[in-house]
Amino acid sequence: MIAIDPTLSTPLVRQVYDALLRDISSSAMKPGDKLPSVRGLAKSCGVSTMTVTNAYQRLVAEGHVEARSASGYYVAAAERSGTRRKPFAGRTSVDSLWLLKHVYEDDRSLLNAGCGWVPPELLHTEGVRRALAALSRKSAAGLANYGNPYGYLPLRQQIQVLLAQKGIEAPPHQIVLTHGASQALILAARCLLQPHDVVLVDEPSSTNLFAMLRSLDLKLVGIERTAQGPDLEALRTLAQRHRAKAFFTTANLHNPTGSQCSPAVAYQLLRLAEQLDFHIVDNDTMSGLEPPGATSLASLDRLQRVIHIGSFSKTVSPSLRVGFVACSEEFAEKLILHKMVNSLTTSELNEKLLHGVLAEGRFRTHLTRLAEQLRAAQEKVCDGLEAAGMQLFLRPAGGPFLWARFERDDVDMRALAQRAIAEGFLLAPGDLFRTDLGPTPWLRFNVGYADDARLYRYLAAEGGRSRLKRSAAR
Repeated sequence: MIAIDPTLSTPLVRQVYDALLRDISSSAMKPGDKLPSVRGLAKSCGVSTMTVTNAYQRLVAEGHVEARSASGYYVAAAERSGTRRKPFAGRTSVDSLWLLKHVYEDDRSLLNAGCGWVPPELLHTEGVRRALAALSRKSAAGLANYGNPYGYLPLRQQIQVLLAQKGIEAPPHQIVLTHGASQALILAARCLLQPHDVVLVDEPSSTNLFAMLRSLDLKLVGIERTAQGPDLEALRTLAQRHRAKAFFTTANLHNPTGSQCSPAVAYQLLRLAEQLDFHIVDNDTMSGLEPPGATSLASLDRLQRVIHIGSFSKTVSPSLRVGFVACSEEFAEKLILHKMVNSLTTSELNEKLLHGVLAEGRFRTHLTRLAEQLRAAQEKVCDGLEAAGMQLFLRPAGGPFLWARFERDDVDMRALAQRAIAEGFLLAPGDLFRTDLGPTPWLRFNVGYADDARLYRYLAAEGGRSRLKRSAAR
């Protein structure tokens, strides 16, 4: 009998998975033993069949369990389950290239406390399943098209409605669908910049964004992020010095700090863009998860100098790979040209699937619940890190990211992250989020994964080690 506690912060899927894995690892369940039926285990645990199915599928993916057609799930043979990949250890170098290579790997042997995605069990997978079922019943005539260069019109109309709820007026011909936010960002950069141009970016900011912009042979100049948004004086000075044409930023639920752009900073930022003649690319991938009343740059600017980028990877599913750009009509035409040259059209099949999710009518309820879950997780992880002796950049008002540091400035975060791997934790040292990769005492945490007593104990021990070194040096 598996004991499930719905009051714990640990997701139900993880509780079922952990309990079954303990039984398999301790030989309480032996190779060849049949696992309970999905419905039977769901009923005895008081959880949904989807929760049990997801736990079983994870065990199958890792080689602990095998699925037999029309028979059920069985504990895998010892030699098969023994082939499971071991944790990263030894001389692994924790750097930006390593992070890009491994950040999306699903290694259950490591607690990925610094990853960049929302836990899958919190996403709108049920909505995707229903939309898939509905789409499969429709005529096949529309499932083999290249699609419209702008993207599937009904989906753009749905996005128009979502943007209007944020005060952003964008008719469908000013919305271009992309292959995720990543393609949206790189297309915007291609339209705005030429090789060797200077591009302004938040400092710190996304490692992926830095890699994408550098792939276009652009020179990155960082604008320090404050708790209220970008440092406007630094932005003014550096934009003038480099005659910058674009500033890539995130106004709300910034990655990695979790900060928000205050109304005062937002207004002054738009004035600077007009005075110094540069565009603002606002990467709003957390749309819908921000607190009520959050400032929208695109709403204030009416898409004159602001290029608004969004996606559904953090709210519906990253597997769909659907993003979008909302911008001026003139800029949309430039985007279309670069999009067609780069990849022809985007996947109309994926766009129809996402349209089904949004049109069903349950997406808004899901967003509200997800935002509340992440806000509650933020409070728990903030409390846990502070109790472990860490200092917070701020207490974010939502979203998955949190930026925290030890008291001392000279803590070697690369070395700390290296030691953490041997302890079973995957951390994200702050220098990976800086344009110059310079030493910094900060770490990024993902609150969907980081609320773990073992992690807090490890960080407290590392903080104690740092204080001892300081005392010895006096």
